Amino acid sequence: MRRFILRVLPALQLARVTTAFAAIANVWFVIFWTHGFAPEPGTESFRTLPLGLLLAGGCLNAFGLFAFATTLNDVLDWRRDQALHPDRPLPSGRLSHDRAITVVVASFGLAVLGATPLGITAVLLTLLVAGAILFFNAAGKYVPGVGLIVLGLIYAGQMVVPNLHLRFVIPVWLVMTHALLVAACVHVLGRKAPGISARATFFALGGWIFWTAVMFTVGWWRGRSEGGLWPDWVSWYAGIVPLGLGISFAVLVWRRVHLLGRGPRVAEKIARYGALWLSLYGAAWLFAVGLTTGGWALTALAAVGLLGMTLLREVVALIEQPLGYRR
Repeated sequence: MRRFILRVLPALQLARVTTAFAAIANVWFVIFWTHGFAPEPGTESFRTLPLGLLLAGGCLNAFGLFAFATTLNDVLDWRRDQALHPDRPLPSGRLSHDRAITVVVASFGLAVLGATPLGITAVLLTLLVAGAILFFNAAGKYVPGVGLIVLGLIYAGQMVVPNLHLRFVIPVWLVMTHALLVAACVHVLGRKAPGISARATFFALGGWIFWTAVMFTVGWWRGRSEGGLWPDWVSWYAGIVPLGLGISFAVLVWRRVHLLGRGPRVAEKIARYGALWLSLYGAAWLFAVGLTTGGWALTALAAVGLLGMTLLREVVALIEQPLGYRR
């Protein structure tokens, strides 16, 4: 059993499986939302396929894209990780390059397979998001002013794979903004190179304003006959809890930085909490509009992800430093 875990564990660490739940939660939110509101223009798949199959396809697609992104990042950065993160699966030698590339190809295939029941638009959008992931890992992350915007758009694009024609775009905008801010905090607090200069900050802020305007314009145009950007069939009260969650996350970041200071340790914690918050945002929206089944599903997903983070850390510690007996 220990030998099997030693063979599988590096691939699981490479794919960051314990934070993939956030990507799944984003996709499931769109599926539950579209399925629960008749005014949302769902694709033909939403009219002909059972909800369970839609959720299964969305899960495979989201997990595949997330694993593709994280594994590709480590494959391209293995030389850099030898100096900065020698404990990771590739630089430590616990996983070969051939197996890592196999994970990249398999995860991409899984993403396309998951998008297939969602329709041709979902497949094409999956290919577009995968291309954006490739650009980010190959070049974008080395230019923070560009990389932060691309990363936010990747999260938004991956989220709407099941339904690109979503009318209520505020939750998608919130995920894009949250992902961008978390990435900026992790970059600055983790002292990653290159640093975020004033020019990069200005460029990232300008890009965020531009894409915010694009999203809001599209959302207003699609719902112009039903209340505009915030449709009549969505209560204004629905935004209170997500807003509160955003404020609570800012307070959490401030407290962690105050207690731990800057460095890779606090940056890693913020990245993990940031992933957890994405699931909480989706659950909050669904509970607020009465879609309790979806709300509980996303809550359970967040709980499973949090439990997985804890268990994986414990398993890694026990495997690498097994308990012994004192004499």
